Amino acid sequence: MTRLLQELIRLDTVNPPGNETQAAELLRDYLAESGVESELYAKVPERANLVARLPGSGGGSSLLLLSHTDTVVADAAEWQVDPWSGEVREGEIWGRGALDMKGQVAASAVAIASLAREGFRPAGDLAFAACADEEVGQGFGLPWLCEQHPEAVRTDYALNEGAGERMALFGRPFYLCSSAEKMSSPFRLRVHGRAGHASVPGIADNALVKAAPLIERLAAHRPELQLGPETQAMIQAVAGQPLEATEALELARGGDELAAELLEPLLSLTLSPTMISASERRNVIPHICEVVVDCRLLPGQTQAEVEPVLREVLGEGDYDFEWVEGRGGTRSPLGGPLWDAIESFVAQVEPEASVLPVPVAGFTDSHWLRDAFGTVAYGFFPMRAMDPQVAARLIHSADERIAVDDLELAVQCFRHAAVEVTGGR
Repeated sequence: MTRLLQELIRLDTVNPPGNETQAAELLRDYLAESGVESELYAKVPERANLVARLPGSGGGSSLLLLSHTDTVVADAAEWQVDPWSGEVREGEIWGRGALDMKGQVAASAVAIASLAREGFRPAGDLAFAACADEEVGQGFGLPWLCEQHPEAVRTDYALNEGAGERMALFGRPFYLCSSAEKMSSPFRLRVHGRAGHASVPGIADNALVKAAPLIERLAAHRPELQLGPETQAMIQAVAGQPLEATEALELARGGDELAAELLEPLLSLTLSPTMISASERRNVIPHICEVVVDCRLLPGQTQAEVEPVLREVLGEGDYDFEWVEGRGGTRSPLGGPLWDAIESFVAQVEPEASVLPVPVAGFTDSHWLRDAFGTVAYGFFPMRAMDPQVAARLIHSADERIAVDDLELAVQCFRHAAVEVTGGR
């Protein structure tokens, strides 16, 4: 497993441009050594997706181990090691993608390969997908597979990224499992003014200056707190009783900083102005200023119901409002064979711990499966060796690394889930 992850890290699959085919070919060759058949599906030759499968004998549920092989960029000058070295230091493998998410790619591949070598025969199909283009989403990865090759990735259940970290909340151990995700709903404000020479500001109407109070209003807005099925179950598990959203947040803030940090973004939509553009020249007062706001809606919320609220927050003004996109926002029901498998695995490795359902503050590829096939998809990659706060700050950052012990734990988990969900032997 360590060797496979090192080999994956040493392949530069920064997206863009991706070049994920090299990772797909590496995985295909690795799986073939254990007798696991796989196919490469590619919209363009250099951006292949790999799908491997142990066919079921019939009568069982199907399970997909889902992952992606592309990564974000890395600036070598900010790292202690070469970001594409795969170097092992003190029980941790370093490199871009170690956490997001070539570590899970390797663990999934090792799980299905080791089961195949042992003669495992699932009743339902056991599949593994290592997809391209998750980080940017230009249509080369899972959404393209769902549309063009649905038979390759249609399953009853799926395990993906999104959660799995062990957290101690109010003195009790929990393993987080994501069953829903917020919708990525960025919007653009196009503020209008009148151009003029910067040396004579009085004859112009500066669109950049007019944008400033709009940004401040968004920053000052405190959205209404709401509970969904996941946060209700989460609060019940941690607090031992049902609470209103405000009560739960006050309890967390007063007693457990980590619990508050986890809970707060899951109780409402969030607004983060992140990009602004105006004049292209220092001496020209801009007549247009564009502001892009990263907005995340709660699972089940729609842009249509939120837009009037946002317009009220912004107030009157000489601006246009438009949604840039809407992606994610799906959920899967709690319970069933995959949920039971995760709970029984946690009970085996740490009997005093519980599984805690959470929505993901961002979004993952799981929503494509939920939308296309109604797949019950959870995010669960168990991690207990690395501090979750450390791990969260390493993703998409310098010195990304993963503990070998956590990789081993994940392989055990995926093997357990495969047997329990597919009904194999």
